Amino acid sequence: MSPPKLPDAEAQCVALAGQIRPKLEADTVLVGIHSGGVWVARRLKELLGLATEIGMVDVSFYRDDYGEKGLHPNVRPTSIRFEMEGRPLILVDDVLYTGRTTRAAINELFDYGRPASVRLAVLADRGGRELPIQAEFCAWRAEIPDSQELVLEPDAAGRLQWRCVDHA
Repeated sequence: MSPPKLPDAEAQCVALAGQIRPKLEADTVLVGIHSGGVWVARRLKELLGLATEIGMVDVSFYRDDYGEKGLHPNVRPTSIRFEMEGRPLILVDDVLYTGRTTRAAINELFDYGRPASVRLAVLADRGGRELPIQAEFCAWRAEIPDSQELVLEPDAAGRLQWRCVDHA
């Protein structure tokens, strides 16, 4: 089976910013989920001209499968250096699949305060939901075989790009 043709992730960031801009509220903050969501949130902050630094969450300890899978080897610190109480928040991730990562991120966010609203922005939606979670902003409805993982990563120049990885 030949690998699927993957879109330009940088162009998708521009398209995602275009979807968000008309619905952007004053005082909106972005929070990216490590690691791909953080990369996308940084691009969106730049494209949308937002002044507030982005927040970053690592959901490793909030996953409902933590006991089963154990600690992810690349745990990164959560960093939210702004007051989010009562502010509109856009949670950003690279790929939405089962919805479990998003659920874990929302649980962690509420440990830092109660935002006015939480909306989800993703570059790719793979379907396959196990929880009732839907992205309000989405650049691509991806059709990737279940045997593959969709991975976002920066190239040597820092440009975001997609690749597919076969499950072992």
